[in-house]
Amino acid sequence: MMVRVSMTFAAPSDKNSGLTILNALGQCADTMNSKRNAFLFVAALLPLLAPGPSPAQTPAAEEGFVSLFDGKSLDGWKVGDNAGVFSAHDGMIVMECSNHRPAHLFYEGDVNHHTFKNFDLRVDVMTYPGCNSGIYFHTKFQDAGFPRLGIECQVDNSHSDWRRTGSLYGIKELTWGPQTPPEDNKEDTTVFATPPVTDNVWYTQEVICENGNVTVKLDGKKMFEYKVADADTEHKLPSGMTWLPEGTIALQGHPPMPDHISKASFKNIRIKILPD
Repeated sequence: MMVRVSMTFAAPSDKNSGLTILNALGQCADTMNSKRNAFLFVAALLPLLAPGPSPAQTPAAEEGFVSLFDGKSLDGWKVGDNAGVFSAHDGMIVMECSNHRPAHLFYEGDVNHHTFKNFDLRVDVMTYPGCNSGIYFHTKFQDAGFPRLGIECQVDNSHSDWRRTGSLYGIKELTWGPQTPPEDNKEDTTVFATPPVTDNVWYTQEVICENGNVTVKLDGKKMFEYKVADADTEHKLPSGMTWLPEGTIALQGHPPMPDHISKASFKNIRIKILPD
């Protein structure tokens, strides 16, 4: 014969009252001749013992990293021509280019006197369909046109340019279609069957530079390593740009494809200075 027990409990306000209810449940379970029913009875009342919603856990800080962006303004950054392409709001730097002039936002803040040689740079990025942008390093402020100094790490998941996100533009390329390299392409190119990152989804783009050894990662996965020869001297790169032994960071606003805008959002821009 089963004993039916009917009880009403209020949600406990502290640990002691929670223990009291547990003791009561144990006594009630003793009156049942079925272990299975006792288990179900206790399980049904466990939500009453759970505390209220807890605050979201703040992610642990990445050791050694410092932020280059205050999350609310472009303080510490400098843009020349076509400055309206960049804005800061909602914790993001937003690049939105709808005309046919490039714009570039250079870091000129206080961190390491905005001069970086060896570093680990991490940027959270979200691209929108048709976006073309980039993250420059070892570069220097230039008022207009495309930078002639440093290296660009491409930000492009669906633009008509086949060189995709993570490429070191004109040096080491990644691609995953639908556009394909020309038949006479002589650039070092890796083809992906499946895109490692996509539009409309946040991902982390990472560039690590140590004495000319450049590693590119997307969402923590290494895409490739590239060695800059004669990294301690200024010289021309295969891309046609000029390598600087050290320099600053910049974000690119690239003109859009016809009937498109070129838009990307950047947040959590942080850097870790590595030893020489």
